Amino acid sequence: MPPRDLPDVFSWFAEHDRTSATLWLILGKGPSFAKRESFDLTQYRLLSLNHAVRELPVDLAHLIDIDVVDAVGEALLTNAGAVVMPWHPHQDQAYCHTTLAEWAERKPILARLRDEGRLLWYNLIGTGAAARPGSPEVLVKYFSGEAAVNLLATAGVRTIRSLGVDGGTRYSGTFKDLAGSTLLANGRSSFDKQFDRIAKIILTTGVDFAPLDVEAPIRVYVACTESELVPVKVLEYSLMKHTSMTVTVTPLYQTGIAVPVPMDPRNHARTPFSFQRFLIPQAAGRRGLGVYLDADMQVFQDFRELWTTPMDQAEILAVDEPIETGRQPQFSVMLLDCERLPWSIDEIIGRLDRGELTYERLMYEMAAGGRVTRTLPAKWNRLERYVEGDTGLVHYTDMETQPWVYADHPFGYLWCRDLLEAVKTGFTSAAFVREHVERGHVRPSLLYQIEHGIDDPVLLPARALALDRGFRAPYTKLGAVTRNPAKKLKALLRHWYHGSLAQRVHRRLSEPR
Repeated sequence: MPPRDLPDVFSWFAEHDRTSATLWLILGKGPSFAKRESFDLTQYRLLSLNHAVRELPVDLAHLIDIDVVDAVGEALLTNAGAVVMPWHPHQDQAYCHTTLAEWAERKPILARLRDEGRLLWYNLIGTGAAARPGSPEVLVKYFSGEAAVNLLATAGVRTIRSLGVDGGTRYSGTFKDLAGSTLLANGRSSFDKQFDRIAKIILTTGVDFAPLDVEAPIRVYVACTESELVPVKVLEYSLMKHTSMTVTVTPLYQTGIAVPVPMDPRNHARTPFSFQRFLIPQAAGRRGLGVYLDADMQVFQDFRELWTTPMDQAEILAVDEPIETGRQPQFSVMLLDCERLPWSIDEIIGRLDRGELTYERLMYEMAAGGRVTRTLPAKWNRLERYVEGDTGLVHYTDMETQPWVYADHPFGYLWCRDLLEAVKTGFTSAAFVREHVERGHVRPSLLYQIEHGIDDPVLLPARALALDRGFRAPYTKLGAVTRNPAKKLKALLRHWYHGSLAQRVHRRLSEPR
């Protein structure tokens, strides 16, 4: 057992930070560290990463590498309320068998911190170290930022902000003296990889995390009715699975805002939710940003990239779609300035009734007001297309073959994979899907997939497909599912490869170094 005068960090939290309502700010060495003087930091408790402790007083100084102790020196004594390190600190960016207690015998600064009760330890897992009994495990895969978020979330902190926990390949100018020695010293090509891990921490712990210099949370509003709630739930899961800051998802039909019906039938909504996008400024309280999405979508990349796209002088950012799609311009993915956008659903319907607008101009030109620019990359609205590593969002636009109503969509395995993950992790439940099967909203064979762990509907046996006979989606007539041997063989290979040792090795080898 560790000596009594070397407590673990979670004991420190139990004594010094007993409320989950405390706000914590993580300070790293990235470019946004330079913005710290633009914010009132007194409302936060501060946790610094590595060398950041040399610049200002903090409550906790988090160090993974023993080398940092020598690099920051006396600043640990003067600026850190307490210092927290792994039980097995890294040495030269690698796992070291020497324990923190042993290092404290060798380094006078650590010895003094230990004697003053200011040296804390925790179990850092993922780098070869075995966990010590009696204390939680904190996983790290790439950088110390993810370890700090995980540590705070494990300690019960509910709200975390950050400055200097950035992507890219640069430090803040404050740390330019370290660029030749510590910058990406672990061999990664950029700091972006940490965001994958941070997204998983947010998803699994529910912690509210965001950069301090970014509007938070990401507010997503989804056009739908009750019959689309299963795809909405999968969309929400895919957003949270990939996004490195907190996301909220609001089905627009649940806002309680009434949508008038235009007098002229030619201006009637083509779907029950066509006009819902115009509710967003009001639903958002006419403040900040909002994102509009359709329900029939799935996200595959960090949505923070879209959220932080500069608005410049526009009120509406739409996707710049390739001409070769052959489809009308899409406004199914939009970033909206809810404070400046002059949308009012009553006024818009009034303009339709007075002949000042037509349905076509309203829906295909966004002529209700607000300057539109198409600066969102095309990857954020790929219509029925998916390329791994390139696609940010798939839009399942062909209603007759959407994966939740049709078991033969070519990318059905991607959508069903997220559904099964969402059920397995408790994000949603089989009971929720069963309810919507019983109400005729989704195909019955989805339940078979969940119960038997089949993520690719191409692999469903005949008895499962038989469950879909007679099923009709709320909005369309569906044809019969047909199978061919080549498609099934491809699905079997894909099913074997997903999660296999071969896939893990391939991903590891293809990671930028």
